[in-house]
Amino acid sequence: MMESQKFAIVDLETTGHSPASGDRMIQIAIVIMKDWCIEKTFTSFIHPGKPIPIFIQDLTNITDADVANALPFEDHANEIYELLQDAIFVAHNTDFDLSFLQSEFMRAGLPKWRGKKIDTVELSKILFPTSLSYKLGDLAADLDIPLDNAHRADDDAKACAYLLKKCWEELLSLPLTTVEQLHKKSFQLKTNISQLLFDALQIKRKSVEQEKEIIYYNQLALKKRPVKTKDWEKPIQFPKTVDEKMVLFQQRIPSFEERPGQFQMMDAIWEHLNNKSELMIEASTGIGKTIGYLLPSVIYAKQNNKKVCISTYTTHLLEQLLASELPKVEKILGCNVNVTLLKGKQNYVDVAKFEQLLNLRDLSYDETLTILQVLVWLSKTTTGDLTELNVSGGGQLFIDKIRKNNESSKQQQSFDYYERAIQESEQADLIITNHAMLLADIVRNEPIFDSIDGWIIDEAHQFIQAAVNRDETIFTFTNWKYVFGQIGLSTDEQLFSKFQAVALKNQLVPIQLFHQLERKYMRLVNLFDKAMQEIVFQMKGFKPKGKGETKQSAFLSELVLDQGLMKSVSHAMQNWIELAERIVEFFKGDIEQVPKQHKIVVEQWEYWIREYKIKVAEWDEVFLQQSTEYSSWIEIDVRNLPGSIRVIKKPIDITNTIQHLLNPIREKAAIIWTSGSLSVPNNERFIADQLGINRNVPLLTLQAPTQYYKGAQAYIVTDMPDIQAVSQTDFIESVALAITRIVRATNGRCFVLFTSQDMLRKTVELIQESELLHDYMLFAQGVTNGSRMRLLKAFQKFSHSVLFGTNSFWEGVDVPGESLSSVIVVRLPFSSPDEPTFKAKSLLIQQQGRNAFTELSLPEAILRFKQGFGRLIRSSQDKGVFIVLDRRIESKSYGVEFLKSLPKISIQKLPLQDMVLEVEHWYNNKDEERKQVDENDK
Repeated sequence: MMESQKFAIVDLETTGHSPASGDRMIQIAIVIMKDWCIEKTFTSFIHPGKPIPIFIQDLTNITDADVANALPFEDHANEIYELLQDAIFVAHNTDFDLSFLQSEFMRAGLPKWRGKKIDTVELSKILFPTSLSYKLGDLAADLDIPLDNAHRADDDAKACAYLLKKCWEELLSLPLTTVEQLHKKSFQLKTNISQLLFDALQIKRKSVEQEKEIIYYNQLALKKRPVKTKDWEKPIQFPKTVDEKMVLFQQRIPSFEERPGQFQMMDAIWEHLNNKSELMIEASTGIGKTIGYLLPSVIYAKQNNKKVCISTYTTHLLEQLLASELPKVEKILGCNVNVTLLKGKQNYVDVAKFEQLLNLRDLSYDETLTILQVLVWLSKTTTGDLTELNVSGGGQLFIDKIRKNNESSKQQQSFDYYERAIQESEQADLIITNHAMLLADIVRNEPIFDSIDGWIIDEAHQFIQAAVNRDETIFTFTNWKYVFGQIGLSTDEQLFSKFQAVALKNQLVPIQLFHQLERKYMRLVNLFDKAMQEIVFQMKGFKPKGKGETKQSAFLSELVLDQGLMKSVSHAMQNWIELAERIVEFFKGDIEQVPKQHKIVVEQWEYWIREYKIKVAEWDEVFLQQSTEYSSWIEIDVRNLPGSIRVIKKPIDITNTIQHLLNPIREKAAIIWTSGSLSVPNNERFIADQLGINRNVPLLTLQAPTQYYKGAQAYIVTDMPDIQAVSQTDFIESVALAITRIVRATNGRCFVLFTSQDMLRKTVELIQESELLHDYMLFAQGVTNGSRMRLLKAFQKFSHSVLFGTNSFWEGVDVPGESLSSVIVVRLPFSSPDEPTFKAKSLLIQQQGRNAFTELSLPEAILRFKQGFGRLIRSSQDKGVFIVLDRRIESKSYGVEFLKSLPKISIQKLPLQDMVLEVEHWYNNKDEERKQVDENDK
């Protein structure tokens, strides 16, 4: 029994990762745990026989002086070996600690240690599937495990021991069926977690606890849905005068400061909701925009027993609305707000699909791990929203298979999270959704949207991008090859051979049909490969832009593709689909007689037919339907052909799409567009025109009082090289030097914003190689793994951190308070002239005899610039520096317009050296002020 099992929890600090290259141990700690109590601890410094590298000293706080009098590993080897006997070896990443230790035992002349091992990284991923990070320090913070000195073996080993215990407690809290399912699948894991699961099972089977919060879908345990009811409430009146508003706010929030802009916004929204009219509001940070629209919306919905729908662009903003802003409104109004979060179908798990895939054999390690994570998550989630999960890259492919889509079968409401959300929204005062869902569901005609009386479209400038994304098609060679690979031939281990075996076993389908189907499949794959070779051949005429550059792109219209060949791929696919469907028909009559594991194969076969139908539509869309309203281009990387082929098709102008969607709504409901940036100097209707908003819809501009920005400083560095005058290498060296000096002056907490992914990567690589910021956490979009949101959350967790991002990072990112001290703008955020969407739009404007720079390029760049500054000051207490390294802001005539778009703050122009001194001075003052505030709070 595991209860009296002995665990040896081990942590090592070393001079590096490779004992073979001479890396050695500098500290070891072993915690012995029995019956979930710590019995004894062994910890010792070890002399590595060589100096400790500086960055390891920084990481671990272990210096050469600490190990000067320590003994080498050989002197401790026997004692350590003895401690590990009859124990299960536990570490946070056993691959590293155990293999390092085995090398050291070998060097000391001891035999290889043999025994079971448990990796707490692997275990935590399974039992805490929604954790943002599986680093020991992050898990310790999340689970309230004390860890004062991370990267010191003694503290780390103890924290790892408590983590193991937390995992055990978590395991015992899961439903019995979940633990059974976990145990069944756990034999493919890398470490002996199955042993732990088996022991938990023995205990769970003996206990007779009722699982009140759980419902069952066949063999899956799901968390019961919390019941929401609509209570009767006393009517709420809208506070019409300033005095009424002050009374309402101050009753509930004693420290409330009046913001005239916020009150103006509330009045305007109240008026337009009641008149069912349209309005645009540009509200700078500091207005209190979210409360400004939530309050009138809630009062309107409750007074009229109607619904108001709020749509935002980023998931982050959705979460913020629910977690912090709505509770404030409930507090101010003294009532509960019935709110439902609605996302697009594909965000929700399809429980039936997951249950089918549970029975798959021959799963990869990533798939197995992800299945275990989903099993645990289903017993906890109330939303079924897959974005809650933190899975590996390989796991993401599995997650895509269990998403709900339009083909998903209707399930009983209690197991269908999407239907649940729709049903809950019928009781709601507010529906919160995102632009993508809104655009998709207006088209899909979800009846829920008929009962909405008012629409608040927040981050309105992003509605354009959402409409583009909805209409874009992306073809990738690798994705198509993956889809072909799933079917395979009769000689493979893939689905075709399994399906054929099932059909023949049940004697339902003549074998000739399978021979025929296989021939059609081979013809299809053959034609597809020919079409790809044709693209590669055509692209040879287009040279990469820069020296040493391996990526190329060309508009589809610039290539002379063989249309006959493109059509034949489409026909071949249609032919395969028709026969594949005909074969399924043979099963239909006798499906009840087919054994369960065979049924799963048939269902998978049907799933892939649906996928092939989506694919053939995509092929026709990309290669066979050309239209002047879309731009289509091909991207390749010459180092990887045909593997890197991508074709992207995007709409050039989405004004008509948006009008088509929203005109029916305009007839019966209010539409309020709001954002921090809807206008630019000299062109206040830049966004309105792209959204196709009528010229007579008013634009209300609200700016926070100057006092709000008192903590902001802007600097323009005057001695940066001109990118045109020096080589790219020299320019990047100057940028890297400037960044490292600024980061050191502000102690991190810094965003660095680039316009080119290539320059970002080269700058980050140079900084890493130089080790000038080795004691900082560097997160870089496109370099560090993870989505934009995950990078942002990781960045916020560390005080010494720097986040490098490109244009897409400039928008919709919110880092309040101390988490951000400086924003560095490396280049003014103009779109690259070669970026195909931008190029297509520019060409269109030029063909109409207009100026693409002043009408498109400049206003877009100014909007992004405003967005970049907007990241910095998110409250009147925030302090931050905004630093521009691009000389064009001074040397070009349009530079003034960028500066005009900033609030009225102090802007200083200085050489780098002086600017860094100023920033250090400013930052030290900031620290002093903070200490003063802390003292006063005490």
